[in-house]
Amino acid sequence: MFWFLLIALVVVVAAVALFVAGGGSGAALPEAAADRTVWPLPADRPMARADVDTLRLPVALRGYRMAETDEALDRLGAELAERDARIAELEAALAGAQAAAMGGAQQAKGRAGSGEGDDEGEKKA
Repeated sequence: MFWFLLIALVVVVAAVALFVAGGGSGAALPEAAADRTVWPLPADRPMARADVDTLRLPVALRGYRMAETDEALDRLGAELAERDARIAELEAALAGAQAAAMGGAQQAKGRAGSGEGDDEGEKKA
């Protein structure tokens, strides 16, 4: 009886193995899904906070620690937003300083051309 059950088990395992290896229905295997996702990051402009907020990293078989990764992405997005705001603030201040310098230079040229600058220099001496 033992030998009969052992032989039956071997036959069943071999049949299942042949069925799986042969594809079962004889149809061709379907195309495998791509294992890489398309990154939704912009290629034509610098990244912004919204780009980091919408980014979701793909999860593989072994995966990743989602909570830690999401926390890191949140921090990265916040720091990018702070830096962008600081850069915009500094650029605005620089533009204002350049405009003031250009206006001051034009006023000095206007005084020198009208002779006002010479009179003030003589009064002080």
